[in-house]
Amino acid sequence: MKIQKNAVFAFLFLAFSFSAYSQNVKLLNIDQLNERIKNGRDSTYVVNFWATWCAPCIKELPHFEKLQAEYKSEKVKVLLVSVDFKSKLTSAVVPFVKRKNLKNEVFLLNESSPQEYIDRIDPSWSGSIPATLFIKGDKRKFVESEFTYEQLLTEYKKL
Repeated sequence: MKIQKNAVFAFLFLAFSFSAYSQNVKLLNIDQLNERIKNGRDSTYVVNFWATWCAPCIKELPHFEKLQAEYKSEKVKVLLVSVDFKSKLTSAVVPFVKRKNLKNEVFLLNESSPQEYIDRIDPSWSGSIPATLFIKGDKRKFVESEFTYEQLLTEYKKL
């Protein structure tokens, strides 16, 4: 009986730990992203579009983590928006975020038409990733390339 109780406790602990963690990766559509940015007008937003299968994206993710950590007092908000398929939320995105110990807010883009959301993010976007959108007030800059930390910092400071 004691073994069964321990097994049940361990299962519940793991189940709740995983479900609590998976809540850290939220589904988000473009309207919700725009609303989020609109509500934080006094902040600078750095929105990175990436995927778990994209090697250049993975390579630059630590730079976004570092930017958020080093400039948190300056009201910068880094949002990491995965463009993985919605069906990959629990099987790929959540485990990836946990394994990489990402501290920034992570979202999974919940849109059905890639060309439609690409055009809504920035009409110049070809759809390749990594891609990053910088927003401060009415200023917007879209960059479709991989960043070194120095390049990311330069773009951030230009705003």
